[in-house]
Amino acid sequence: MAMALLWAVGVSSWGCSGRHLARHFSRAAGREERPGGEELRRLLLDDLAPTPRSERGLELLFGLSPCLLALRAARRRVARLLLQAGRSGLQGERAELLRVAEARDIPVLRLRRQKLDAVCRSQVHQGVCMEVSPLKPRPWMEVGEARPGDDPQQLWLVLERLQDPRNLGSVLRSAHFLGVDKVITTGRNSCPLTPVVSKASAGAMEVMDVFSTDDLAGFLQAKSRQGWLVAGTVSCPGPEISPSSDIPITSCLEFLWDRPTLLVLGNEGSGLSLAVQASCQLLLTILPGRQLPPGLESLNVSVAAGILLHSICSQRKGSPGEGKREHLLQDPREPSTTSEGPGLAQHPGLSSGSEQEKQNGS
Repeated sequence: MAMALLWAVGVSSWGCSGRHLARHFSRAAGREERPGGEELRRLLLDDLAPTPRSERGLELLFGLSPCLLALRAARRRVARLLLQAGRSGLQGERAELLRVAEARDIPVLRLRRQKLDAVCRSQVHQGVCMEVSPLKPRPWMEVGEARPGDDPQQLWLVLERLQDPRNLGSVLRSAHFLGVDKVITTGRNSCPLTPVVSKASAGAMEVMDVFSTDDLAGFLQAKSRQGWLVAGTVSCPGPEISPSSDIPITSCLEFLWDRPTLLVLGNEGSGLSLAVQASCQLLLTILPGRQLPPGLESLNVSVAAGILLHSICSQRKGSPGEGKREHLLQDPREPSTTSEGPGLAQHPGLSSGSEQEKQNGS
């Protein structure tokens, strides 16, 4: 009976004595003893060591294409590469990622899937992430002089106060795919170039030239004086737009691209500000295919960007798309006489059938 009572007291006091035991193990570890033995060693291997003080201020880039393209572009400082452990051999883009990291003496850590999920806060990392320095837009003064006479078909995309990171990423991916020369964003009230933006752009953000300005209206007016066409965008014109605006509104399908152009897209909710709209010489719109009920008169900004950019860039002379259009119109029974254009093959990680999209969520 006495033994049973002592056992019960011992069990009930475990919660209180556990803390003392933990401190004992901590002191033992300080004396280079190994309480817990092999099991503790395995648990410690699964822990991610804290980022060194000298490397703080980094962010976590995740996803196969963003990480691979960031390494190729070499615009970021990379502290370490984190890979999912347990994969039997790395192939394709993952193998290249590891080769590039090792060639640059970047530390490589392998973590269990659950740990990598926690580190990435359950983002779709595809078994790959990197600790990197942030990317920031460059000041627009660094754009360099681009005179209208140099190339009559220059196209710059201007984004005013885009705030959703996935919208921004999708817009950047479309802009890169369709051949936009440069991207300008507003310095204030705009989404920064975050890892979420990079992932949504399939890594296009890592290789594009993105600039920013704090005086967008002044920038547009200066480019207009240099001979550039400043084309804003509006949703389907209604009675609240057309009577009050002196700026002509044109369907994007009727727009003729015959000189260097700045295409300006506005905020997801409010569109272009009045000051920016007043700086435009023309407003482009996408006409709907049916009568629309209230609330559905506009498109998501990333969808609208893709349509507008394609309607303009398809007019580019000598573009890779010209040969591809001929190829698509050719009789399939005849042998092909044209080669496919490079598209995003310049950056294989951005191709539509790339490994990272086939293994999305792996």
